[in-house]
Amino acid sequence: MEGIVKASKKKTAIRTREAMAGYLFLLPNIIGFITFSMIPVLTAFGLSLTNWNGMQETRFIGLRNFLDLFHHESFVIALKNTFVYAVTFVPLTLVTALAVAVLLNQKLKAVKVYRAIFFMPYISSAVAISYVWAALLNPISGPVNMFLEAIGVVNPPMWLSSTKWAMFTVVLISVWKNFGYYSIIYLASLQGVPKHLEEAAMIDGAGKWQIFRNVTLPELAPVTFFCLIMALISSFKVFDQVYVLTEGGPGQATTTLVQYIYSNTFQNYRMGYGAAAAVVLFLIIFAVTLIQYRGQHKLND
Repeated sequence: MEGIVKASKKKTAIRTREAMAGYLFLLPNIIGFITFSMIPVLTAFGLSLTNWNGMQETRFIGLRNFLDLFHHESFVIALKNTFVYAVTFVPLTLVTALAVAVLLNQKLKAVKVYRAIFFMPYISSAVAISYVWAALLNPISGPVNMFLEAIGVVNPPMWLSSTKWAMFTVVLISVWKNFGYYSIIYLASLQGVPKHLEEAAMIDGAGKWQIFRNVTLPELAPVTFFCLIMALISSFKVFDQVYVLTEGGPGQATTTLVQYIYSNTFQNYRMGYGAAAAVVLFLIIFAVTLIQYRGQHKLND
């Protein structure tokens, strides 16, 4: 009996040491999360209840910043633009990514080179890419409009200089930059689709489109859901490309929530007001993440 007790204590001690070792390995990540994520988030929540310009004494004003947000037309426009960007960017990106992934899944010569080419924009600097596109789409001296005029287009689009075209142009550039990432995810999932399902469908007389629609797409449902949520979160946080391409203009045609937060916080020095807008953005992203969590559980069930 005494031996069993000693063995039990020894196992407990081993498990305790293993648990401590695991926590020690996790400690740097936990410290980083608390320092760079949790504390800034809690600070933003606190600042959103104050009227502070970054220099003078902080004054508590409760929920006034949140009430002011929805009474300011510029915030409503920024919120609307963000949703327009998301609703346009997400489906275009996912459809393009899936189409390219299907092509890259074929037996082509130098297919690895094509995969690298399509992935390059995603790992390239967003700022550098934005400057290049701004030069290409310059309505006066840009090569795109010069080409359009050369083939007979009388009034080519003003692109980033037009309130009508600016948002759509920003979306197209964002799709071009990001679809390669989602293509790689789709490609990995396509290569995991069971071949026997496709072969069974072919034996039953199904064509390529029928196989894709009835066999491949259902198998890609979990990956599509993941890409959808990631693209949504990314679209709500868009800033760098908008800032470089248009700075939120012309007018407020491309002002997004993050651009609005930046301008109010770091240009107008309305720290409390900017923090309130950041809290609204946080709640939107949190809601999307919650939908992802629940949806993932339903798919797994």
